[in-house]
Amino acid sequence: MPSVTDGPGGMRTGVRIGVDVGTVRIGVARCDPHGMLATPVRTVARSGPGRGVDELAQIVADYEAIEVVVGLPRSLSGQEGAAARSVRAYAGAIAKAVRPLPVRLVDERLTTVSAHQALHASGRAGRKHRQVVDQVAATMILQAALDQERHLGQPPGTAVGGEDSANESRPQEEER
Repeated sequence: MPSVTDGPGGMRTGVRIGVDVGTVRIGVARCDPHGMLATPVRTVARSGPGRGVDELAQIVADYEAIEVVVGLPRSLSGQEGAAARSVRAYAGAIAKAVRPLPVRLVDERLTTVSAHQALHASGRAGRKHRQVVDQVAATMILQAALDQERHLGQPPGTAVGGEDSANESRPQEEER
């Protein structure tokens, strides 16, 4: 497992993997080792044996990540519905596959909407959004998590498995 050390301003150094879990596809992003910039990696199909978990675990290993950040879909009021329950279960499967690395759930309100808007603003045709929107959403989720860690000086969101489950209902600072 790669070492986690403090970088400038107490920011942990090391690559993180961001994940946007959908019912059909999973967007994957990564950041640089200094945790400054998130970039898209690829889209993983959520089908077949393991429903993409094994492929995600391989991506985590390939990039020698220090943690995985998974977007948790909440309503605008902060409530969790069926989609959030499904993501929590999937994040648990990821956590088992990448153990002992931490997996963290972070608020992802409106990231898919924002991703579609960003793609539209960049001139990409609407019919072509489906191919990359999950990657863009994963990138937005991870970038927001990095920014939050830099701002607050602590890892973002809530750890899967509950070592900091007391913070589970705490809303993220930034809403997207």
